[in-house]
Amino acid sequence: MVDDHSAPLDAVFHALADPTRRAMLRQLAGGARSVGDLAAPHPMSLAAASKHIRVLEDAGLIRREIRGRQHVCRLDATPMHAGQEWIRHFEKFWTERLDVLEALLRAEDAAKGETDGQDGN
Repeated sequence: MVDDHSAPLDAVFHALADPTRRAMLRQLAGGARSVGDLAAPHPMSLAAASKHIRVLEDAGLIRREIRGRQHVCRLDATPMHAGQEWIRHFEKFWTERLDVLEALLRAEDAAKGETDGQDGN
């Protein structure tokens, strides 16, 4: 059974729910970035960007390292695995139902084909 009440999973989905945070993760997929680099493409203050970064950090999706006065962030995609597993559970659910629907539609088409063939004689 899928554990849909886990706080870490909730934190990951919450973090991924925002387009700014998803964009920041895409930036980090290319390598480590400073907080300023992550904030630069977004029309917001550095303080607002820091709040987004904090949400990503709380979800475990990024690791922050302080180098002097600079905060450098790195992607840690490991927590996304739990989200992927949760989604995979429902992928199986829908695949099974779509397979049943496909079988019903094929049977309907076959029955219609047989009926059409009888009308032509």
